[in-house]
Amino acid sequence: MASLPFTFGISEFTTMPWTFDQDVERYARLGVDTIEVVEAKLDGERFAEQMQSISAAGLGISGVQPQVRTFFSSKMMPDPKPLEERVACMRKTIERLGRFAPGVPFITNTGAHPKGDMAEAMTIVSRELRELAKIAVDHGVTLALEPLNPTSVNVESAIWTVDQALDVIEATGSDAVGLCLDYWNIWQNEGLDAAMSRAGDRIFTVQASDWRTPRSFADRIVPGDGAIPLSGLIAMTRATGYAKPWVVEIFSNDVADSLYQDDLEAVVMRCRDGMAAAWAGSGPLAAAE
Repeated sequence: MASLPFTFGISEFTTMPWTFDQDVERYARLGVDTIEVVEAKLDGERFAEQMQSISAAGLGISGVQPQVRTFFSSKMMPDPKPLEERVACMRKTIERLGRFAPGVPFITNTGAHPKGDMAEAMTIVSRELRELAKIAVDHGVTLALEPLNPTSVNVESAIWTVDQALDVIEATGSDAVGLCLDYWNIWQNEGLDAAMSRAGDRIFTVQASDWRTPRSFADRIVPGDGAIPLSGLIAMTRATGYAKPWVVEIFSNDVADSLYQDDLEAVVMRCRDGMAAAWAGSGPLAAAE
């Protein structure tokens, strides 16, 4: 299998029907370089062994998706309800998994403020991220805040633009807090080029998939099969100096043609090919890497 001119990653959300152990074995065999770990897939009794199996298979870790990753309640993870309990869950995730993922971003987003108060949500999340960042630093990891698509506002998130996320990140005053840049979520933002430039080296991880008008809350498709101008977004991101993994993260629930019902090995290979084509079209900056 030909090598790629970039570090190619897959999020375990992309292959939800597989177990964690299947993800590790199959990703390594299918030419994937890094895995985005989904904590919910880990076995509570075997998690240390499973995390150690990643490097043994020749994979790196691009990021960790905590089981509870939002400060306010969300559709995907409604419980626990109290803020302090949710923060405690995030802290526990960092404490138990950080030693297996040095330097890796733990991904979070705001969740949905119960009254739709975006301003209060941003203030509270900045404060809580500032404190959680101290725990992250102690365990040698970072935090990456992800703005979500407007389809998720007041469902999963209070913020939906890169600039809003950067406002929260900058308010923490911590170098350990950066941005999770998911193209599916932000590709329709206005002024994206300027926002990317503002982000600079605060982009801690990049996620990609493709867009069709959603049929459900979780309806993403393989890179190259939809409307997102991936080559242009890759070029913008590369211009910031980003040199970390490029991770495909697909959700495919509650749709008649769910990718989860397809041959997932073929889906992973299509994702690899789609990202390679987008990279090739992204211009000399990316091609020189």
